[in-house]
Amino acid sequence: MDYKDRSTKSVTYPMSEHYAYILINAQKWWNRRLGQNKAGKAIHAFVRRGIVGPKTAQFVLFYVTHPLREIRGRGKFIERITGDVDKLWNNYGHETVFRSYEEYLEFLQGRTKTTFIRLKNVGELSAPVPLKTVSGILNVNRMPRGGRYLNKETFEKIVGSA
Repeated sequence: MDYKDRSTKSVTYPMSEHYAYILINAQKWWNRRLGQNKAGKAIHAFVRRGIVGPKTAQFVLFYVTHPLREIRGRGKFIERITGDVDKLWNNYGHETVFRSYEEYLEFLQGRTKTTFIRLKNVGELSAPVPLKTVSGILNVNRMPRGGRYLNKETFEKIVGSA
């Protein structure tokens, strides 16, 4: 059964601590997402393997991995939906970067549950933010694989440095 994660309404952390979330994106998928955006796609679904975050946020930032290693874009968070691979594909597959159901399954590497992060207003930043800059702001050596929540102040530092 599909599950729209609405549990965040009862979570005790302040929204300001979960203002934005950094999603890790391979260059291949980022390029497809940009192509879809230029073709007029309004809603995008970012697919994650398994049941993972973000649960809530105002915005997401797209960190594009090797060879770019920089934050290249952002989008407005709509919702996180978790559940059965097939049901999510049937309902939201058209919003993803995948060209076919087979490509989607290959990406999921055999998982039976997945997470779709639905976004709108996806676009490129005016200037990419290199990992070195992001590392200095976040005080980390490398980008966490699972992504990372940002408070509003940190989000604005990163986006403001673009």
